[in-house]
Amino acid sequence: MALLLLSLLLLCARSPEPAMAGDPSLDAGAPLGPPDGVLINGLGPYRYNDTLVPPAITYERINVEPGRTYRLRVHNVGVSTSLNFRIQGHSLLLVETEGSYTSQQNYSNMDIHVGQSYSFLVTMDQNASTDYYVVASARFVADPDKLTGVAILHYSNSQGPASGPLPAAPDDQYDTAFSINQARSIRWNVTASGARPNPQGSFHYGDITVTDVYLLQSRPPELIDGQLRSTINGISYIAPSTPLILAQLFNVPGVFKLDFPNHPMNRLPKVDTSVINGTYKGFMEIIFQNNATTVQSYHLDGYAFFVVGMDYGLWTDNSRGTYNKWDGVARSTIQVFPGAWTAVLVFLDNAGIWNLRVENLDSWYMGQELYISVVNPEEDHSDKTPLPLPDNTIFCGALSSLQK
Repeated sequence: MALLLLSLLLLCARSPEPAMAGDPSLDAGAPLGPPDGVLINGLGPYRYNDTLVPPAITYERINVEPGRTYRLRVHNVGVSTSLNFRIQGHSLLLVETEGSYTSQQNYSNMDIHVGQSYSFLVTMDQNASTDYYVVASARFVADPDKLTGVAILHYSNSQGPASGPLPAAPDDQYDTAFSINQARSIRWNVTASGARPNPQGSFHYGDITVTDVYLLQSRPPELIDGQLRSTINGISYIAPSTPLILAQLFNVPGVFKLDFPNHPMNRLPKVDTSVINGTYKGFMEIIFQNNATTVQSYHLDGYAFFVVGMDYGLWTDNSRGTYNKWDGVARSTIQVFPGAWTAVLVFLDNAGIWNLRVENLDSWYMGQELYISVVNPEEDHSDKTPLPLPDNTIFCGALSSLQK
């Protein structure tokens, strides 16, 4: 089997993009709204419809040879919109997501949420005399037909353009049931070898005692001191003038507090620099509870976590009875559906201060993020020391006097 690698970046185009340094419309509570279009590798769409697509638009063309198998790496690099990816007449054999081999399953289409990546094996086994559509369309929006990116799969001996209707996306604009069931079907390949964690299959995460539990609840934006902010457990993150990692390395007092609540608090929301105090080599259970109205994606820097549960309603202790404790996939970005929860387990073996954030740009801009501090207590008592700061480190805030 000949295997070639292709990479596709799916992007929702907007005009203009919000200015993250301070955007009056977002500050006033205006949502980002739907994108203007969907691009594949920055191009397109192909003019599959003379009414919806104007002429003379440059589109992506993927050149393939009949009978060969290609690995397609597909990434949603947009800022807020979930996308559905599919190829006319071809099956998508899922084999990897964000560095983890998955149980190999065929899909006709795949929902790819903001910040997520997948690898598919696609065999060019169709009639090679014509081209085929490659489609990425927006999900859970009012008019998906206008938000569709189209590229062309071109066989080397193709004699004609792609024809017929585009392959259909799931018909469930206001119902996430298809998408959540598809997400549950993605499993870890516990028989494949991998660099981390250990050879896959020997890391029995279901047998490890959980050290800390954090139930992280997001809500729609709310007023805090007269300004609309997004929160997690009632706290909207604000970045300090002194970077967190430098404040920790130089023991600068008052920059942040290791007091992030491990469950939603029955109190007024506030703006704060509150950090989770993680236990080095502890095993943390994190439950994302989405009480907002849109699909959210969460990304954790520095780690891959095991996705063990996902369901509608409010998470309770009894929800652990539904967890997948054997082959939950390890990844770094996970979707949380509105009115639902997603549970992950993460082994905190990577010392540092790590960002946990929502990938949806408007909610992130308004403060829906936090940090997890993981300190190795043995660093000062062994031959292992942290790498020195680079020469171009920028010292600011309380440490500005150290700037070279």
